[in-house]
Amino acid sequence: MTAPGTTAPEDFSDLLELVREDLVRSPGPVDVPRIARVLRGAGRVLGAAATLEITTRVRDHIDGLGPLQSLVGPGVTDLLVNDDGSVWVDDADGLRPTTVHLPPAPARDLAVRLATAGGRRLDDAVPWADAHLPSGIRVHAVLPPLSPGGTILSLRLPSTESLDLTALGELGTVGEQARAVLLALVAARVPFLVTGGTGTGKSTLLAALLREAPPTERIVVVEDVLELAVDHPHVVHLQSRHANSEGAGAVDLTTLVRQSLRMRPDRIVLGECRGAEIRELLQALNTGHEGGCGTVHANTAADVPARLEALGALGGLDRGALAAQVSSALEVVVHLGRRGGLRVLEEIAVLHRDREGMLRATTALRVEEGGLREGPAATALAERLARGSRTSSPASGAIAPEAADSPAPAADAPGTDAPSSSGRSMFSASSSSRTGRRAA
Repeated sequence: MTAPGTTAPEDFSDLLELVREDLVRSPGPVDVPRIARVLRGAGRVLGAAATLEITTRVRDHIDGLGPLQSLVGPGVTDLLVNDDGSVWVDDADGLRPTTVHLPPAPARDLAVRLATAGGRRLDDAVPWADAHLPSGIRVHAVLPPLSPGGTILSLRLPSTESLDLTALGELGTVGEQARAVLLALVAARVPFLVTGGTGTGKSTLLAALLREAPPTERIVVVEDVLELAVDHPHVVHLQSRHANSEGAGAVDLTTLVRQSLRMRPDRIVLGECRGAEIRELLQALNTGHEGGCGTVHANTAADVPARLEALGALGGLDRGALAAQVSSALEVVVHLGRRGGLRVLEEIAVLHRDREGMLRATTALRVEEGGLREGPAATALAERLARGSRTSSPASGAIAPEAADSPAPAADAPGTDAPSSSGRSMFSASSSSRTGRRAA
């Protein structure tokens, strides 16, 4: 028998199994009284501190992330278990290895338990799973033989804090000059997309921008899984629902976007556009709902049109129809990337149609070492921000009007020309021709 005050027993796996058996006999929370009862039944006695310690460990294994729980902390966005048992973490310092190692059996057990908690089957017959836990954690798991070396587990953690633009500036994500442009973007109710690769901070920046919306506005957020932590006095969330084990009960994002239209939204937000729901979002933004926004995976701002075309095809839109819809529904791309492990704003681009009617993204502002450098669409962006809300201006349609002193497009041109950079720009004072604080 272990003496009172002794730390947790070494045979933790045996105790864990005893607790699981106790839960089967008597369902309920994993708390100190339960652990103390199980310990007494096994002939073990621990002091109060040790009992509390082992209760936390058992709870982590049964209700939490098990041996990965200790890696969860501020700024952590992803936990990755490789087939060799190595564990990696992605946080503010970038992707890096940890000292945690998961042997094959515990790794498989953890993956199966998390998938089951998310309502998904994971076994030899179905050796992969994509699940969402009630806590908001997104789980993806692959078992052998699809991953010959062992279990592969990928966890995307929801944000536990809502950062504003000032905080993102301190982290090096958004420079002071770019911050002013982003604030103007929100104030003018310009519909936009935040784009970037995986782990570039798209949801974090989008949430920071939405908190700058006037408190009198009602924001309706539609997501596959709750990720956007928007600090705003009037925001409501809609979350999709996956089918149950019998294949029934699914509610997709397309349905939720339609429902959001009946909720008196001032801004409709699609947390991540990755399927046919893009069609519903474009239709919503083309029916008087200004200021809408969302996120899209794209490697560069120039890649966004192709990405939208692929998503539009899933919704039955050809390239021409997609370009026509986007040019009047979405106007600006705010693109993020990673530099030296930091998540940074790289570019602000304007969406428009070229002379052939195809969708293009043209650079308005690019973040460089000395500040902001203007691109060909800088004047178009400046004019759009100066106009403010489209409902207060006779101008409508794409954000890509020619500058007043630029030649008009040919009469037979099927689309809008690329934006011109001629004319006076509101960004000239903050361009890279001036020395300023490093924008990130």
